Amino acid sequence: MKPSRFVPPAEVPGLAARRIAADILDGVLHKHRTLDEQLDGPAAHPGLKTLPDRDRALMRRLVATVLRRLGTLGHLLSRLLDRGVPTDAPRAQSALLIGAAQILWMDVPDHAAVDLSVRLVQTDRRAAKYAGLVNAVLRRCAREGQPLIEEVRSQMLDLPPWLVQRWVATYGKDTTRAMAEALSFEPALDVTVKSNPESWATRLHGEVMPAGSVRSLIHGSVTMLPGFDEGEWWVQDAAAAIPARLFGDIKGKSFADFCAAPGGKTAQLVQDGANVIAIDRSPNRVARLKENLARLSLEAQTVVADATEWQPGELFDGILVDAPCSATGTIRRHPDVAWLKQEADIGALSVVQKRLLQRAVSLLKPGGTLVYCTCSLEPEEGEHAVDALLAGDSSMRRAPVSTREVAGLSEIVTPNGDIRTLPSHLPHDDPRLGGLDGFYAARLIKS
Repeated sequence: MKPSRFVPPAEVPGLAARRIAADILDGVLHKHRTLDEQLDGPAAHPGLKTLPDRDRALMRRLVATVLRRLGTLGHLLSRLLDRGVPTDAPRAQSALLIGAAQILWMDVPDHAAVDLSVRLVQTDRRAAKYAGLVNAVLRRCAREGQPLIEEVRSQMLDLPPWLVQRWVATYGKDTTRAMAEALSFEPALDVTVKSNPESWATRLHGEVMPAGSVRSLIHGSVTMLPGFDEGEWWVQDAAAAIPARLFGDIKGKSFADFCAAPGGKTAQLVQDGANVIAIDRSPNRVARLKENLARLSLEAQTVVADATEWQPGELFDGILVDAPCSATGTIRRHPDVAWLKQEADIGALSVVQKRLLQRAVSLLKPGGTLVYCTCSLEPEEGEHAVDALLAGDSSMRRAPVSTREVAGLSEIVTPNGDIRTLPSHLPHDDPRLGGLDGFYAARLIKS
């Protein structure tokens, strides 16, 4: 009988994806680095270049699942560990989180989840001594984990307490619970198409949303999908596509798009015939915006500048302000936001939003239209910001949005005629095909 050949850890299928997932989780949970910066751009994890597409998709699912279920996982591990999660070896914590997430929510055999988590700690000098612990705890998780998470399902543990308290105060307990449930599912891929959404829904194996976006359950590299190289569509949540549609007929009109990168809303304005100047303060983000417009064969003038200090020397028919915000409405697509943002961030960002609004008003022609939007669920960054502007500037008035303008989606139109989308909106029999990012948008006219 031949002796079994020892396979070095780096050669074990799936281990590299899990090691990079552990590194990225450590970046989010201990170094306060966003997923975006670790997955893309100059500061991205160097190991991503060597991962095949399949392993890259697995790594993203691992990270997202852990972050979506982080509170529940913390409760579970506290029940299975007599002395709590080891604090002297971050890799042991990551291995436990990744292993438990696979056992409870992913289509990975339990034995593979346990084995690869043990191998993960064995490759780390500080964590290696916990290999036996990780093995024992994850085996218990496979046997006992499901009942332990069922007993806390109603407690909304997967959101930070400060955020739950805010949402309950703003939206009520039932709606907050519905939003928390919606955020627990990996969202579908939403794209905005240049034309013929029905045809693209067929080609992308998806369906057309009420307001015209196409939604698909296809996952993996979007660059490999039909129509990407040809520039026929761009990735954009169905809620994020609504604000740019509130201007009506914009052919030949002059527009400024504040905080424009990565350019989805700029692309919408250009596609609808506007002459657009897209402004963003980040050179890297403007470079990405240019790349996106080039792929789409769309043209806009781009400017690297702080929009609050920008001096264009002209006034505009329309201005879109997609203001920097706490981004709490994007947790379904960016689950790291829940654990990186703090309540104190909201007040600081509100100051920036106020300055952007005031600057936009000063650059708007009489009779011009301003659409202000944020991907935040916090009223200070939405309704309160607009109410404060209108109370202090008699030249501006609200132009209420009608239900007809948003394909009959009456639940997203507020009593004041603004737009407020929630993660729990557009429910679907398949929860992966339901939901929207949380967005606020208001349309204002200058007298």
